[in-house]
Amino acid sequence: MLERIREGSSGVTAKVILGLVIATFVFAGVGSYTNSVDTSAATVNDEKISQQEFESAYQNQRARMEQQYGEMFAQLAANDVYMQSMRSNVLENLINEELLDQNARELNIRISDQQIKEAIYAMAEFQVDGVFNNDRYLMVINQAGFYQPSTFRDYLRTDMARRQLMQSVMATEFSLPYQQELSVKLTNQTRSIRYATVSAKQFVVNSEITDAEINEYYQANQNRFATQEQVKVEYISLDIANISKDVVVEAAEVQAYYDNNMDAYSTTERRRASHILIEFADDEAAAQQQAKELLAKVQAGEDFAALAKEFSADSFSGENGGDLDWFEQGAMDVEFDKATFALTLENNISDVVKSDFGFHIIKLTDLEAVKTKQFIEVKDEILTQLSNDKALEIYYDLQTQMAEIAFESPDSLDDAAAVINAEIKTSDWLTRGSNSAPFNNGNVIDVAFSDVVLLDKMNSDVVEVVGDAQAMVVRLAEHKEASTKPLIDVSAQIKTQLVNDKASLAAQAASDALLAKLIAGEDTTTDLATAGAEFVTAQNIARNGSDVANNIARQAFTLAHPVDGQVSAANTVMANGDYAIVELISVVEGAAAEADANLAQQQTMALSQSAFEGYISNLKANAEISRNLPTNAAPQF
Repeated sequence: MLERIREGSSGVTAKVILGLVIATFVFAGVGSYTNSVDTSAATVNDEKISQQEFESAYQNQRARMEQQYGEMFAQLAANDVYMQSMRSNVLENLINEELLDQNARELNIRISDQQIKEAIYAMAEFQVDGVFNNDRYLMVINQAGFYQPSTFRDYLRTDMARRQLMQSVMATEFSLPYQQELSVKLTNQTRSIRYATVSAKQFVVNSEITDAEINEYYQANQNRFATQEQVKVEYISLDIANISKDVVVEAAEVQAYYDNNMDAYSTTERRRASHILIEFADDEAAAQQQAKELLAKVQAGEDFAALAKEFSADSFSGENGGDLDWFEQGAMDVEFDKATFALTLENNISDVVKSDFGFHIIKLTDLEAVKTKQFIEVKDEILTQLSNDKALEIYYDLQTQMAEIAFESPDSLDDAAAVINAEIKTSDWLTRGSNSAPFNNGNVIDVAFSDVVLLDKMNSDVVEVVGDAQAMVVRLAEHKEASTKPLIDVSAQIKTQLVNDKASLAAQAASDALLAKLIAGEDTTTDLATAGAEFVTAQNIARNGSDVANNIARQAFTLAHPVDGQVSAANTVMANGDYAIVELISVVEGAAAEADANLAQQQTMALSQSAFEGYISNLKANAEISRNLPTNAAPQF
């Protein structure tokens, strides 16, 4: 009800917020949409997912990726295939959410007001010192784009219904003790083996490579010898950090700013109040009479908080004795606001006050007068602000001049460099992928490879590198088209590769012959000596241990348990081209441990995730879904 009072000062709900935002959703921000004519991004059983909703979800995902990967994200963003994949994934997530919402409605899954209230109270984002704080609540949801508390509650109701459905599906899975025991046995199983390695190097001397073989390999693998398109650019850079070094702010300017902006350093008068709300219901006169009777009880000395808890229709504040926490003038309904700020002493009680929501009895519990910070307290803050403002003004002015001169003299950076007093620099070779700063910025690389720079060979437009902090103009210095390295340049490399490949094939042939004799039960002593190999025994190796090379351990744990009279063995290639013959000698099952709650939880989570993915797949299989997102849509920067 408190939210309804606050809503009264700002009109009816104007937006509906959509989208599932994980864990810290209130800080990630959300998008909004109205009933628009935008082309839908997808349609799910006649329910449209708007293009605007999709773009909002995409930008949220992009922001999370930038936060997670930092500067590395610029490299990912430069990859059109990667960014298109990300856009497709975002759309699929929205489709999944819409399917869940529709299914929740079909199953009549409903979330009560009490559940919503409890969820809000429990969210750490809305708490101060572990206790729900209404001011914090309103501030956070406003920052997240929920400008009316009722809008947030609507969002939360949909989100909680969706989560309840998800949990009901995932909760059907469980892990049985025998599964946990089996998992422990397999995980902790050890195997004793012996292995012999046939080195490929010994066959290198016999590997002769012809020119025809080199040419054949070159023609079949030209993609391996491809070079990316590259450019070198000349550039001038305007950096606000350098400008700031020369900015001077006089003491008189600081004092004058303080004198002219004292309101900015003053707190607003605030009130803290409690109230008892009696809603109109079907009988306004009866509601007013009840409010008067409660006022009489308060005036007679009965406990205000107890009465609020028992009778107030505002359940949020009622549980706290009617406390509304601190608020400024203009935050509440007009009549409520007027009556509260007319009270001047703590514990003053208002008369019965009529608002758009019912009748109120208001108790003033605290007040905070206007306070103004002293000049000395804010001097450094003002100095920094004025310095930044001056630097930004100079930055914008120089950026404008740089843009104008670069456009007017498109065949050289000399004039533009002179006007901003900058040095013309030349970059290293740049590609469309990974580059060092400041060319790890997707916008800069787009400009460096643009037609204006590459084909027209003119100065670029000004390109922002770091928001309002750094800007550049670039022009072409050198250009290399994407090409394939000539055969003469890679012939030696190919020859080495072919020599190694032939040597590895020879090692494989030798190991195959050894393996065949071993499995047949024949003596391999002479063959091992010829191959320069010998068997080494490794006792009780673990699945993920470090006693032997990973390839050998992996092969050992794929072999069937040895049976009397039969050899369990196989060969495997090593990272360097050698071949190893691995023979399994014995298997020791892992000891059955006591019940492990963590293992049970891990297994249950894996099963639950699999069940949920299957549930979503089934919903999709039985739904009419059309996706209208172009598969070749350009990444949005």
